[in-house]
Amino acid sequence: MRKIILYSLGVIILVLAVFVAYLLVTAEEEKRPVARREVKTVFVDTVVNRTIPIVIPANGNLAAKERVEIYSEVQGIFRSSSHPFKPGQAFRKGEVLLRIDADEYAASVQSAKSNLYNLITAAMPDLRLDYPEDYPKWQAYLSAFDMEKSTPDLPEITSEKERYFISGRNILTTYYNVKNLERRLSKYILRAPFNGVLTEALVTEGSLIRPGQKLGAFINPEVYELQVAVNKSYSDFLKVGEEVALENLEGTQQFRGKVARINAAVNQESQTVSVFIDVKDERVKEGMYLEAQIEGRSEENAFEISRKLLNDQKELFVVKDSILDVLEVTPVYFSDKTAILKGVEEGTVILSRPVPGAYAGMVVRAYRDTTNLASAQEINPIQ
Repeated sequence: MRKIILYSLGVIILVLAVFVAYLLVTAEEEKRPVARREVKTVFVDTVVNRTIPIVIPANGNLAAKERVEIYSEVQGIFRSSSHPFKPGQAFRKGEVLLRIDADEYAASVQSAKSNLYNLITAAMPDLRLDYPEDYPKWQAYLSAFDMEKSTPDLPEITSEKERYFISGRNILTTYYNVKNLERRLSKYILRAPFNGVLTEALVTEGSLIRPGQKLGAFINPEVYELQVAVNKSYSDFLKVGEEVALENLEGTQQFRGKVARINAAVNQESQTVSVFIDVKDERVKEGMYLEAQIEGRSEENAFEISRKLLNDQKELFVVKDSILDVLEVTPVYFSDKTAILKGVEEGTVILSRPVPGAYAGMVVRAYRDTTNLASAQEINPIQ
């Protein structure tokens, strides 16, 4: 019985093995699936060359174009002013900003003037005898001499003999000493050089003022100047007299300015050129931070793209018959976000948005990039 069971199992196993071998030999080989070629969809645009103005961004702080730092050259007590000497106070041209006590110094000036008058008076008798033709003009000078007014100019000396006579009496030396003292006396009164506003006041009435001490700052609030730094490579684009669009930091106010000066020297540390922009507007104040958009020269037959579309070799992807290719281009200007290119043929189809992993020869499905339509228009699709 045991042998019968073993023989039966052996036969069954052999039959099953033959059957499985038959199935494996006669079965059709499965076909490998054909890999499907992936076609990426890309956004494209068509090159339209035109004249593009180059706009250079810059920023800086406003400063008054007419600004005077007030310093004292003399010493004394601050006595008075035409208006309160305080920040924000307006003064008209010629009004007294500060009047420093000069009583003691004025007395010494009067003494020197009196000495000059006495010298000329003492010389008059000899002058009348030795130089009668010159006597009348010196007599007229004495008659017009006023101790309360500025010393008048000496009469014109017409001969060498007259000059020797006047110099020998020490009249010329005394005269110039008096004029020097009077010039010094005028510095005890500081007047406004133009219509403006006091922006800084460092002394008050009764303060002791010393020579070289800063007293304040005075500006003309009608014209301001914005100094900005522009990269030297862009300096050739700038022109004096070009209008400039300005706005505040928040972007809530817009102003207009004009390029007044362009520095001829390049800052060695930053390699920038200083550009000065005049701004006339009642809304601006000194110290305001403004951003400027300076329009330089215009480039003809050029177009503008995003900087992200250029690779490190300054190449641009173009679409030719649904195949990507690279085109070497010539950038003429780079801004923070865009680049201006020249030398690209009109009508060339280019990528308008970067494509990760793009390469020359890549098959793509192109869609026209537009910001005005909700959906893009398909062109040259690959089936």
